[in-house]
Amino acid sequence: MNLTSRNINIFLLFKLPSAFICGVRAKQLEAAKCVVSVKHRWINQNPFNSMYFAVQAMAAELSTGALVMYQIKKSNRKISMLVANNKANFTKKATGRITFTCNDGAIIENAIKQTIASGEGQTFWMKSIGIDEYGIQVSEMDFEWSVKLKSV
Repeated sequence: MNLTSRNINIFLLFKLPSAFICGVRAKQLEAAKCVVSVKHRWINQNPFNSMYFAVQAMAAELSTGALVMYQIKKSNRKISMLVANNKANFTKKATGRITFTCNDGAIIENAIKQTIASGEGQTFWMKSIGIDEYGIQVSEMDFEWSVKLKSV
């Protein structure tokens, strides 16, 4: 399967239905960058009439995780991936369409090269920034990923 934003969205439907139902959608996926968006709606709101933090986390994680999947696919190796840790900072109420962008493709590419060369697992942090329709940052999330060669 070719890894495109469309195929990531199909993956969401079948493997992460809660993210799909909440409106999380991949918009752009390339080697260095992934863009994911989600619109504030009734299904994903909190009691304060803004987007629930977990929905923002799903979208932000997808923007990093899709890049990890992309680079694993590009390596033609069997490599496992796992979120080991995360940090979040929320700076404004998330309403309207929120777009999460991760530009850390080079980080994962280097980590995969290192794990293939050494045979040892690698951990690394990736950042996703959430911006609203007005260009204002609403959240910043960091995910620590772990990658490791699968044993044959």
